[in-house]
Amino acid sequence: MDLIDQSAALDPATLGRADRARFWRETRHGGLECLSASFREHRYAPHSHDTFVVGVIEAGCEAYRLRGVRHLAGAGDLCFVNPGEVHDGEPFDDGYAYRMTYPSEALLAAVAADLAGTDTAPVPHFRDGVVADAEAFALFGRAHRLLEAGTTALGADEALIAAYSLIVGRHAAMPVQRVADAPAAVARARDYLDAHHTEDVDLAALASVAGLSRHHLVRAFKRHTGLTPHAFQTDRRIRTARRLLGEGRPLADVAVACGFSDQSHLTRVFKARVGVPPGAFRVA
Repeated sequence: MDLIDQSAALDPATLGRADRARFWRETRHGGLECLSASFREHRYAPHSHDTFVVGVIEAGCEAYRLRGVRHLAGAGDLCFVNPGEVHDGEPFDDGYAYRMTYPSEALLAAVAADLAGTDTAPVPHFRDGVVADAEAFALFGRAHRLLEAGTTALGADEALIAAYSLIVGRHAAMPVQRVADAPAAVARARDYLDAHHTEDVDLAALASVAGLSRHHLVRAFKRHTGLTPHAFQTDRRIRTARRLLGEGRPLADVAVACGFSDQSHLTRVFKARVGVPPGAFRVA
């Protein structure tokens, strides 16, 4: 059986009128394929991928056959398929809604290496096709929604790596070791974020500056600063926004200057941290 990517598995001719699907590729994480879908009629023919399948069922129930066993994955479940494993998929009863990613072997091997505190690690292997894990479900769902919304790179990257790390650490055959502390590396990352806080910095670039793996950087950064890199960047942007608003700059200009997607984004984040909207803070 041929290996295919997920866009090929979604033949438009097989989608029913009640089916909905959005497929996209991220520019980061090796062109990570992502899918958000709700199926009441669509049935996948047996197929396989050269990537992993990692995702969650948000509503309803999906039936699929994997390794000769028929699985029923319901709302709240996580689903895993290893590269090369043949599987299908179809609605059970009234259908299902799910969020899926298709990470490469290299990406999850890098996550495994981060967890082990080593430069390299073997490609992990998921033991079960369906698991219940409320914490991992919530982490993955949040990361997937951030990716779909096209939010800032650093926040989405943090969420995705945190979700993958928890999932691999708990549900894949992979040894996990504690990594060492790294105050100097955190200082390099903090200084870089301080200097580039208005830019859309991605986690891989920040990890390279620090000289740490992505997962290790997030943990060490929070241990030393009390914030994740994304939260630190957001806090630094708000400090800049306060200064510019105090100078009487227009809200729309401040939003752009501080790296927010638009004025409403600035307003939401500013009020959550300052207690009043930026319009009330601005000097007329």
